[in-house]
Amino acid sequence: MEERICVDEAATRRAARELAARLRPGNVVLVRGDLGSGKTVFVRGLAEGLGLDPLEVASPTFALVHEYGPAGRPPVLLHVDLYRLPDGGAAIGDLGLEGRGDAILAVEWPRPVLQHGPAWCVTIEEIPGGARRIRIEPP
Repeated sequence: MEERICVDEAATRRAARELAARLRPGNVVLVRGDLGSGKTVFVRGLAEGLGLDPLEVASPTFALVHEYGPAGRPPVLLHVDLYRLPDGGAAIGDLGLEGRGDAILAVEWPRPVLQHGPAWCVTIEEIPGGARRIRIEPP
């Protein structure tokens, strides 16, 4: 497990870029943290580390899934937010995530049903002074 203290968004994105360098197609990254803790900022850093435009990354809270990749090509990154789904996960099967093994899957607010295989686990915790503690656990 790795742990680092990130004092600003740039440091959070840097931590994610470093993780992105270790990811391979089909990897899953489960991102946990309270509302406003920096989960989407972390995913922006993943996108940047994968050669994508981090400015295109937005919270998928209402869309549930955003796809990012070069125009006209399969997505490189699938960004999923399960906050609004019920804990039972009955609707997760409707998201079209099956068979997307070539894309990296970054999941905010993961549910147990998506935790059946190996996954990177990222936990973001706010600490006094406005900094974040980020823990990264490999599969």
